[in-house]
Amino acid sequence: MADRTTSSIVIDADRPGVMAVIADFPAYPAWAGQVKSAEVLTTGADGRAETVRYVLDAGVISDTYTLGYTWHDDESVSWRVTEPGKMVAELEGSYLLSAVGTGTEVTYELAVELKVPMIGMLRRKAEKVIVDTALKGLKKRVEGR
Repeated sequence: MADRTTSSIVIDADRPGVMAVIADFPAYPAWAGQVKSAEVLTTGADGRAETVRYVLDAGVISDTYTLGYTWHDDESVSWRVTEPGKMVAELEGSYLLSAVGTGTEVTYELAVELKVPMIGMLRRKAEKVIVDTALKGLKKRVEGR
């Protein structure tokens, strides 16, 4: 999974405030456009999700799959597929949060491998739509709290 899509946005909130929204998986359908549901299956000792089952409808990519999460305080979180879906073979991503001025820069990185053949350009376009929609939704959700 060499090709990754990366984008950043600055949110007018501190890192703990941003990470609290990222960690609130059941609320994802309200702000992460393509996520139809996000069910926390297991949690770690810190109370944060370790595995989450998603139902995703991103047009070209519609599927149900499970992701496993690794948390690094309020600095970053990364994930990868633990149970692939019918279309999604691999999915890796991360949010990196950096303090900038009075806000937080959030960098989202995503790589998706599908089980069905898809031209790389179309896959990257789908990734870009997912990343951009998630970042804009995250910003609106955090700043609207």
